[in-house]
Amino acid sequence: MTSDTTHTDPAAAKTAQTEELRALITGARHILFDFDGPICRLFAGYSAVEVARELVKWLTRQGLLRLLTEEETGHPDPQAVLLAVHQRHEGSDLVAELEELLTQQELRAVPSARPTAYADPLIRTWTALGARLAVTTNNSARTVAEYLGGRGLADCFAPHIYGRTRELHQQKPDPYHLNRALRAMGAATDTALMIGDTPSDLRAAEQAGVRFLGFAGDERKEKLLRDAGAEVTVRSLDAVLRVLRERAPH
Repeated sequence: MTSDTTHTDPAAAKTAQTEELRALITGARHILFDFDGPICRLFAGYSAVEVARELVKWLTRQGLLRLLTEEETGHPDPQAVLLAVHQRHEGSDLVAELEELLTQQELRAVPSARPTAYADPLIRTWTALGARLAVTTNNSARTVAEYLGGRGLADCFAPHIYGRTRELHQQKPDPYHLNRALRAMGAATDTALMIGDTPSDLRAAEQAGVRFLGFAGDERKEKLLRDAGAEVTVRSLDAVLRVLRERAPH
């Protein structure tokens, strides 16, 4: 008896994935990295949930908890709390103060941030091969600069760090930060590649007209990216690093 089930050859699947990846990054001379995810796990030792709670506590002390819905009050993502207030008081001093509080909390998280596996050598290898790198993130640029400086990676990106401002409508999925990076580097869209780990990164890349590589640290994130339309994803940056090293002079 023969089975009607089609079995995928793991070796063939891996080869196909490598070819997809090779095709995607060939010719990429301007690399736009998201920060929290592809470069590091910012809140590895300083919980994002706790940061979100700190923002809620601050609003409570100001007598402004009413600005949040019950769901938003318990949201585990501090960015979501900030955006909720922004939507109701865009451009206000309140939003500016809350954004600065979040920046301070992010800076406190930097010393315990965990580098993403293979990110440091990937960044250095791409730089050595002549690519120009930028960070385009919804985190504070000050936070990114602090982290990269501590890892000895600042020169790989300087001065191209584009992060959260008080104009929160410019956050991804808006392509504002990506477009800033492209203009500053004098990059054509067909030489640029965005590496991100969320559907909002993908949407920003699509709107900016640049190619996208999804970084998915686990199966759940990979499904989210695939469902959003990401055509090429990797579970480890080692796969990207191996392709790059093929191009390195021996």
